Amino acid sequence: MTASSPTPAGATSAPAAPRGALLIVFLTVFIDLLGFGIVLPVMPRQAEPYLNALGLSPIAAGATIGVLFSVFSLMQFVFSPLWGRISDAIGRRPMLLLSLLGSVVFYALYGFAVTFPPEQAATALAIMLLSRVGAGIAGASVGTAAAVIADCTTPENRARGMALIGIAFGAGFTLGPLIAYFGLALFKQQPWGVGALASLLSFVALLIAIFVFKETRRPGARSAKEFPSLSRTAAVLRMPHVGALVLIYFLSIFSFANFEATLARLTESAFKMTNDDNFLVFAFIGLMLMIAGGLYRPLAKRLPETRLLATGIALMILGLGGVGLVAWAVHGRPLGDQWPLDKLFYLAAAVAVAGFAFVNPSVSALISKSADPNRQGEVLGVNQSFASLGRILGPFAGSMLFTLNASHTLPFVAAVAVLSYVAMLVPRLGRNP
Repeated sequence: MTASSPTPAGATSAPAAPRGALLIVFLTVFIDLLGFGIVLPVMPRQAEPYLNALGLSPIAAGATIGVLFSVFSLMQFVFSPLWGRISDAIGRRPMLLLSLLGSVVFYALYGFAVTFPPEQAATALAIMLLSRVGAGIAGASVGTAAAVIADCTTPENRARGMALIGIAFGAGFTLGPLIAYFGLALFKQQPWGVGALASLLSFVALLIAIFVFKETRRPGARSAKEFPSLSRTAAVLRMPHVGALVLIYFLSIFSFANFEATLARLTESAFKMTNDDNFLVFAFIGLMLMIAGGLYRPLAKRLPETRLLATGIALMILGLGGVGLVAWAVHGRPLGDQWPLDKLFYLAAAVAVAGFAFVNPSVSALISKSADPNRQGEVLGVNQSFASLGRILGPFAGSMLFTLNASHTLPFVAAVAVLSYVAMLVPRLGRNP
């Protein structure tokens, strides 16, 4: 399968994109991720006083924070196919508006949760958990956003369009921690400020979508009649090439999540970075996602998606292997102090992130081109569902592996091993156009 792969049976040329449709998808995903990036870096610190008030052991406290993180992705795993299939039936616009409205409500609820005194720790944590559940359900719309791009692009330009989502993710992930960094100073005495800021930005995205975004689902397209189910998901995975691509994406996300989940702990143990330092590290990661996504778009005009996918996997192996080498070198000191290990860390991280930025749009474009145009939301929703599963299992595996060895290299060894298997799957796609 290449960039010039024939359009699936029954497909028609994409209609002209409604004015600003791709721009609005970019803005809504960007601002939605901006809200996510604001809350994510500070949530463990804001939950800590409540955990201490309950007298939880370090293991139990860590498990509680893990639940607060993972339940967001769990809800996306459950609801992404549902949102995508409903968008096939009633349109993309109402689903995106509902998603953004949910973000407004549940980020505000998060801000409310952290206003409780430590004496009401159980209530605060319960509302915080509810806000994370609701935000995860509301955020299960990336598959629908990808379906908008599929609606508005020809198969030849599909990968370039899908790269916009990766750029939006990177931009939101970059600016979110930075806004949180400065927002904490601004709202030093107001713990609700971070949640309020995320809710406000989601509200801005909602207003933009209401007044500018037009429906992109083709008039007269066949509506979905069956309710989403496990059998429907299994049917999607049995589509030619789709199952293999979903597996590739799941394993890539799983591997990259090993890196994301252990990044803050590695920078602390290896370079003694503070929480404020880590805001800037996460911003650097997001900036690299954004830059690499921008580089991907012109390359997608000249190279097939399978080649770009293979390149992305190779870069991830090289970059995550380099991060593992840095962890081993810092803790074992086999290279001595003459190596600039901090610079090597940033270089390796940038290579890994660039590889991931190539994998994401390549898989989405290949899956979209393999799917019935009337089922784009459902099929891309299933893909995002398994991506969410990777974001659940990857951090769990990475966090466990991180503690098993003093050098903290095992998460990266595991990621490289999994990606090496993925690299063997990619050539099979080229033999089955």
